[in-house]
Amino acid sequence: MNPYTRILSFLAGVCLYSLPVAAQSGYRLWLDFKSLPTETADGYKQRLTALLFPVANQTDSIAKQELLTALDGLLGQRPTSVDTPQKTGTLIVGTPATLPWLAGEAIGEHLDHMGEEGYGIHSTTINGSPATVILANTSKGVLYGAYAFLGLLQGGEDITQVAITTRPKVTLRLLNHWDNLDRTVERGYAGFSLWDWHRLPGYRDPRYTDYARANASIGINGTVLNNVNANALMLTAPYLEKAAALADIFRPYGIKVYLSARFSAPIELGGLADADPLNPKVQQWWNEKVAEIYRYIPDFGGFLVKANSEGQPGPQNYGRSHADGANMLADALEPHNGVVMWRAFVYDDKEPDDRAKQAYNEFKPLDGQFRGNVIVQVKNGAIDFQPREPFHPLFGAMPQTPLMMEFQITQEYLGFATNLAYLGTLFSETLQADTYADGPQSTVARVVDGSLTGQSLTAIAGVANTGTATNWTGHPFAQANWFAYGQLAWDPEADAATIAEDWLRRTFGNDASLIGALLPLMMQSREAVVNYMTPLGLHHLMGWSHHYGPGPWIKDKQRADWTSVYYHQADKDGIGFDRTASGSNALGQYTPEVRKRFEDPQTCPDEYLLWFHHLPWDFRMKSGETLWETLCGHYYGGVAEVAGMQAVWEAQRGKVDSTVFQEVSDLLAVQHEEAILWRDACVLYFQQFSGMPIPEGLEQPAHPLEYYEHLQFHFVPGI
Repeated sequence: MNPYTRILSFLAGVCLYSLPVAAQSGYRLWLDFKSLPTETADGYKQRLTALLFPVANQTDSIAKQELLTALDGLLGQRPTSVDTPQKTGTLIVGTPATLPWLAGEAIGEHLDHMGEEGYGIHSTTINGSPATVILANTSKGVLYGAYAFLGLLQGGEDITQVAITTRPKVTLRLLNHWDNLDRTVERGYAGFSLWDWHRLPGYRDPRYTDYARANASIGINGTVLNNVNANALMLTAPYLEKAAALADIFRPYGIKVYLSARFSAPIELGGLADADPLNPKVQQWWNEKVAEIYRYIPDFGGFLVKANSEGQPGPQNYGRSHADGANMLADALEPHNGVVMWRAFVYDDKEPDDRAKQAYNEFKPLDGQFRGNVIVQVKNGAIDFQPREPFHPLFGAMPQTPLMMEFQITQEYLGFATNLAYLGTLFSETLQADTYADGPQSTVARVVDGSLTGQSLTAIAGVANTGTATNWTGHPFAQANWFAYGQLAWDPEADAATIAEDWLRRTFGNDASLIGALLPLMMQSREAVVNYMTPLGLHHLMGWSHHYGPGPWIKDKQRADWTSVYYHQADKDGIGFDRTASGSNALGQYTPEVRKRFEDPQTCPDEYLLWFHHLPWDFRMKSGETLWETLCGHYYGGVAEVAGMQAVWEAQRGKVDSTVFQEVSDLLAVQHEEAILWRDACVLYFQQFSGMPIPEGLEQPAHPLEYYEHLQFHFVPGI
């Protein structure tokens, strides 16, 4: 065999070997438009024989191509492109600019309710013939409407009676990528960064377009490309050129690019002596840098800033406030219509009496002092993306300041990409929490969407879980968290179960038994993780630094609030963090109505009990059990729930793609092992303080406590 033949044979083998990987269900996410059952497809074909879609720009062209390609996949036929409605049934798509005559039809009355990004999908008749109309005021709205319409078809919805008019309740709906310039991803569990900085701007990976498609399909309109622990190099010309290439790809999909800005960049890049926000030279440096960015990216969205937290530089280095720092950047961005998203996740070198109080203490006094284009980005809870936290006390406490929500889609504290945990329930739980800031129904969702405080600048961010993994997110079901985040960003009042069912239908099809089995599994999955990790309001028990596996014994680190013992405070007298008036009084940062709900352990919901109270081991729970018995019950129950998930999934064999079935099956086995590890380690650790036996009927841990305390996990991803 000559060398060329040998090479060709090798390449052929690579191609054949790669086919199963490329075909693996997962890469196309919820946009895998597989053929519908014949009966369903035939019903749709009667209404969709023709497509009337005048194209005015690149976004229109994308939307039209998405419809044609998807309908071909779903129905086995492409509608004929026409210039006038057909008697057989026409899909009509456009805006008042491209379809001016539609404004005179009854459907035109809905336009006023759609805003700049909303859309309408309506069954109607045009000139006596059946028609389905996707109408919006802008091409971006048309694109969103096209994806929503395809979702209806994927779900088998009746499009002869559809009447949808919707607009996003939140203006800026962003992903935050904690991606580094070396392509590692902080808290990333799905491979390396999507952004191949070395080959940009020359090579534009097709995956960038697929990423844009996925985000547009769920209404996400912004992306922060780099880590909040920012590298100043991101603001230099070579990297701005690379970011501009991504912005060019994302723009037709309605997605703006934002950057995390390092506060000390004037020193590191500009050679200035300081980065004092009140120094005119520093202000001028930022003015010039911002103008340079807009020359590369004319529609640049603005900056995300992490300052004076976890060692990051900030205005407090110079005796200035967060408002001083944010306003300096806001003034530079204001002429270009850019915004500053200033993170409220702060804790400085001085250890507070309770870290849960620090963000409120620092930001509440600054209410009303920020520029109009500054929005303060607040995590859903006051500690750090724990499996369960009460809502952050800043929500409802700063009525004169726009506050945006920051959720974590990536599962830093919820089992990484090995655990199945549907986070729509977590997101919704926080958004529906009532702050009572202006009486009942003053929900966190109403703070975020601006309806409670009258803010026009509204935003929400999700820390991304995407990477170079074939299925994007590492775990097939982790895609649902990206999907759910987008849906709740569009409408924070949306129902988490409805979203989960929508994702299941778009991803796995409409088999009634499959949906009936997997929907309850998804809705219970996050609670199962809470049960075997941090039940009853316990928090921050994870392994040191990497946050993998149990570590309730962690102590004696650089800071007390970087240890587990700081948070659970277990001793012979009891367990839990007293945040009532007799303890740290973090509960005092909430409104009286919220305090009343949580301050009495007899009325405090069990899921937050040890978040707010330090209670004796024999405390009598509402169930009649002791606290120790209930704690053990949750740990053992969580393991049993994972075993139940395994059984439910096994029953779906043959109903889903064989590759993804095996991947989920294997990962559930890993999750079960990890759940047992969590259960045994935590129960044994806390037992040494309670002095009580593991309740009768529950199996004993396989090893003594010392075994678990000495386990080490090397090269854990995401650091």
